[in-house]
Amino acid sequence: MKPNIGKRLFQYALTSKAGFIAALIALAIGVAAELAGPFIAKTMIDDHMLAIEKPFYETTRTDGTVSFAGTHFKREDRFEAGEAKGGEARILQVGKSFVFVDGSVPVADGNRSFANGTLTVTRGSDTFRYEARALSADELYSFYKPEMPGIFQLIGLYFFFLIVSIFAEFGKTYWLQSSANKVIQRLRLDLYAHIQRLPVYFFDNLPAGKVVSRVTNDTEAVKDLFVAVLSNFTSGIVTMTGVYVALFLLDFRLGLISLFIVPLLILWIVLYRKVATRYNTIIRSRLSEINAIINESIQGMSIIRIFRHQKQTQTEFEQLNDDYMKHQNKMLNLNAFTSHNLVNVLRNLAFAVVLWYFGSEALGTAAGSAVSLGVLYAFVDVLGRLFQPMTGMVNQLAVLDTSIVSSGRVFELMDETGEPVTDGTMPRYKGQVEFNDVSFAYKKDDVLKHISFTAQPGQTVALVGHTGSGKSSIINLLFRFYDPQKGTITIDGTPVKDIPKQWLRHHMGIVLQDPYLFAGTIASNVSLGDSRITREQVEKALRDVGADRLLAHLPQGFDEPVIEKGSTLSAGQRQLISFARALAFDPAILILDEATANIDTETEALIQSALEVLKKGRTTFIIAHRLSTIRSADQILVLHRGEIVERGSHDELMAQGGRYFQMYQLQSGTVGTDAASSPAALSVQGDPLAGKNTVAAMATVSEKSDNRAGSSAAQKADSGQTGPGLAGGNA
Repeated sequence: MKPNIGKRLFQYALTSKAGFIAALIALAIGVAAELAGPFIAKTMIDDHMLAIEKPFYETTRTDGTVSFAGTHFKREDRFEAGEAKGGEARILQVGKSFVFVDGSVPVADGNRSFANGTLTVTRGSDTFRYEARALSADELYSFYKPEMPGIFQLIGLYFFFLIVSIFAEFGKTYWLQSSANKVIQRLRLDLYAHIQRLPVYFFDNLPAGKVVSRVTNDTEAVKDLFVAVLSNFTSGIVTMTGVYVALFLLDFRLGLISLFIVPLLILWIVLYRKVATRYNTIIRSRLSEINAIINESIQGMSIIRIFRHQKQTQTEFEQLNDDYMKHQNKMLNLNAFTSHNLVNVLRNLAFAVVLWYFGSEALGTAAGSAVSLGVLYAFVDVLGRLFQPMTGMVNQLAVLDTSIVSSGRVFELMDETGEPVTDGTMPRYKGQVEFNDVSFAYKKDDVLKHISFTAQPGQTVALVGHTGSGKSSIINLLFRFYDPQKGTITIDGTPVKDIPKQWLRHHMGIVLQDPYLFAGTIASNVSLGDSRITREQVEKALRDVGADRLLAHLPQGFDEPVIEKGSTLSAGQRQLISFARALAFDPAILILDEATANIDTETEALIQSALEVLKKGRTTFIIAHRLSTIRSADQILVLHRGEIVERGSHDELMAQGGRYFQMYQLQSGTVGTDAASSPAALSVQGDPLAGKNTVAAMATVSEKSDNRAGSSAAQKADSGQTGPGLAGGNA
């Protein structure tokens, strides 16, 4: 894990540290309660079940003693200090039976046999014989009877710890997952908030699908880090620590011989991640690309169908999907080949060493140093518990690596430089806009060169020119989506660079050629959920732009549901809603990006008067492709290759007979008609329809100057046909 990623994940974990601490405490309690089981079993075996072979002595007391053959016996470790002991007796196991020896047995370890009332113990070449008698089940039970309270107490203690471990496991799971959910909630909120602060040009280079993938898929993978990986690794480390403490408490040698497992596990994790990280980086990248192509295909489905591009799109998707599956299979092979095999090898190796060494001691080959059977049983039980968390940790290595890779992708996006956020707002400015010798380049070549003009409050300024002339770039600078490399832009005399971007845009509005509508209702798309805009203001704005006429047929009126992008509404209806939105927000500066290009003649006439109302009291910039819509503009700026080549009112520019005159002549369909092509005649003509093929018309003018170009355009105008606009799109 990269130090920076680990540190930042830890900082996010601290936002819900109370839950994680509670989960760790519950985990520690659960591990301790679970590890108490082997110790209880050890005590039950050594102190109660096998301890029956310890010497018994006659006693005169009757409490806690064994009554056998008219005599009371008590086990030697049950005598109190100073209590008198009588004659010795022994209970020894021979095969599946038990025998009673009335006397001491100096040598009891070895190979035992019983026949004809004689117990024979053979150890090496030595043989020892003792007079004995076989015990019936009831007689044997009488010797176990004093141990039963202790055994029941240990069983009760075992169930108590079992209940504690159940509640601890529940608490650990609940607190860990709830804390992880809070952390991911905070991470997603921070990520989404940061996306809102990223400059607009950032999204020009990163497909929307990739951004969505980082907000959804990658953050969900980070959640797995806190829920699955943190749970397994933390519980694994705590459990393994508890296991090693238990092993050393059982027998120091047992603990030492088991330590070899830890460095092997650490080495494996390091080696595994070196290979897995390479695969996971490609996997997450391919998943992001798959999301991007799906998003692009859905957005452009109509174009794909029209141009029969389905096969090529599907082929591209299949290539990405195949590459994604190929690397997924590599990860699966890596996990299947290594994870479980490693744990099995370590477990078998550990058991083999322990059973070989300590098992042989327990059988008497190394007398005097053997561990008890209860210790050996407890050790095998505890050692088995060591590999349970180890298996969980190894199995989570793939999730760990995926989570780290995803965390890196999330933090990479969060490290992109965002725009500063300034709370509050500023008073509504008057709207005087001045560009003073502004030059701007997106990359190297200038797209705007020495632009200078002034728009007085309340004026309408039109920007015209062919595609790429710089019209939209001027608007981008005005909104401060970008800042110019040279020159200054001021509003009411204040440089825009000195005004926080949020304050600047608070008093600006825009109507796009293809307006964007959000899922909701018509009314919510006008107010955009802004509490400052009342229902009355929404309805008034819709009525002022004439929307009540075009939307009156809808079943729910202004509360009619709108799906994403408003695809169930006509272009004219979407544009009217966009007009109402701009009117409701009452901006000081209004930008119309060929706002009437997609509206038919009847609808355009309907909203022209509303537009005049909309423009009153505010400075309006119009990106004009349809030149007939800007005849009343106070100032028209004609751009060509990033420079203002002409400026003035409609009549002034027509009188000059320059570039604007030629563009207007082409759109009006009067090219080559002597009477109609003069500036004076054009200045009094009616509004022509937009949508003529400018490139084809200019080629006709330059090559043939054929009058038929004008007559053909006029025929299209009469038939109501529309086509691509003059500029066609944003510069």
